[in-house]
Amino acid sequence: MNNEPEFIEDDTVGEQTLEAISDADKFNDWMYATIKPFAKGKVLEIGSGIGNISNCFIEDGISIMTSDIRDGYCKRLKERFSGKPTFLGTINMNLTDTDFDSKFSEHLNQYDTVFALNVVEHIYDDRLAIRNAKKLLKKGGHLIILVPSYNKLMNGFDEELGHFRRYTVRSLTHLFKQEKLEIIHQQYFNFIGIFGWYISGNLLKNKVIPKGQMSMYNRLVPVIKLIDKIILRKIGLSTIVIGKK
Repeated sequence: MNNEPEFIEDDTVGEQTLEAISDADKFNDWMYATIKPFAKGKVLEIGSGIGNISNCFIEDGISIMTSDIRDGYCKRLKERFSGKPTFLGTINMNLTDTDFDSKFSEHLNQYDTVFALNVVEHIYDDRLAIRNAKKLLKKGGHLIILVPSYNKLMNGFDEELGHFRRYTVRSLTHLFKQEKLEIIHQQYFNFIGIFGWYISGNLLKNKVIPKGQMSMYNRLVPVIKLIDKIILRKIGLSTIVIGKK
């Protein structure tokens, strides 16, 4: 029996969050720089949203296929990147589609890199999501997953965004190993973000990340990056695991 709630096309809170992050150029560049060393060849992004990170790949001359579960985002992606030489297109893709293998047959075993940033926490059957993402990879391809960290940090933001859970390096690595992916990298990301998430979501009870808060945070990224380096990325608001097929 599938306990995942019925998919809702409207994503007002998620879209507002993506819009707030879209102007945070330093933050987006930092996230991109963190995963870029593990991205190779032909790339597929799962859950591209409005294209905040997709744009980094395209501007860097890397061939990328974008995707999302919502038609509205797919339309925005096509409008935004149409005509860009390394933009391979956009597909409406659901990683837990009951007819995944036949519906997306032309994409199976086609990509050198598949990545999903802040996507898997929205999926009830996260193991199935990892399994199907692996199917999209060529042999030797890389799967890059970034998710929010620590269930103790669950708050109103998570509820509004439709998060089922948060992760640790250990719990996400376990998912990868269940699907026989070789672990090639694991880390936490954005330590200082923990305090902002807790204060804004738990103490101030915000339901959406304030745009002004994100703007201020963006200006502090050079210092925040340095702190992550000093603590050896042993704790952070986000968890990153990268596996090889």
